[in-house]
Amino acid sequence: MSVTFFGWDVVYDDGSLVSELGAEQEPQKGDAYTMYHGTNVQTARLIITNGFRQSPDGMLGPGVYVSRNQQKAQRYPLKAPPSDRVVLQLRVNTGRVKRIDKDNHPMQKSWNAAGYDTAWVPPNCGMHSVPSGLEEDCVFDPQRVVVTSIAKAPNPTILAELTQLVSQKRAGTGRGGDMKVAVAGGVCTLCRRKTTPDHTHTLHPCWGCGQNICTLMTKHTCSASA
Repeated sequence: MSVTFFGWDVVYDDGSLVSELGAEQEPQKGDAYTMYHGTNVQTARLIITNGFRQSPDGMLGPGVYVSRNQQKAQRYPLKAPPSDRVVLQLRVNTGRVKRIDKDNHPMQKSWNAAGYDTAWVPPNCGMHSVPSGLEEDCVFDPQRVVVTSIAKAPNPTILAELTQLVSQKRAGTGRGGDMKVAVAGGVCTLCRRKTTPDHTHTLHPCWGCGQNICTLMTKHTCSASA
């Protein structure tokens, strides 16, 4: 019996792979992290296609509200039924971070004016405005936030649709050829490895399934071989 397989699984022993923080760890200046954003189906389409826009206001002022805790993102939008909720997985370049860990913090809404790019509310910090106790971030500049995949969708049909939109956005023209991979904070959004201006990564469509991939990804299992 013959088995057809497209894909790979490798282990790198250098330091170019960006590590992830736990939700309780403070993000570091200049690093990029995986985060999540909860929204409804139609808004998810718009975000993937056109990028994020600032919320005009909120607990931490204007910005894009995200979390490293997927459970936090799954609660939003608060008034939307589960059948209309989507969780986007993101790559976020946090820039300079200000910790906001108490109610009526003197910089709760003025952190950006003071030179910070992101406000971070640590988990279980006791703020009455965060009754869930789950970690939260507000990123002032939407350009620091890139959608990388769909973490949760209400059904397989919507998951497939949104996943295709993400792939098309990354490729610029869908499956029409090699394109430069989106980079957030000097990190390739596909393989999560560090890049430099002289060494950017190139996106290719998989020969088997057509999914957009970076050849430096540690693993790719082609759906066409399933």
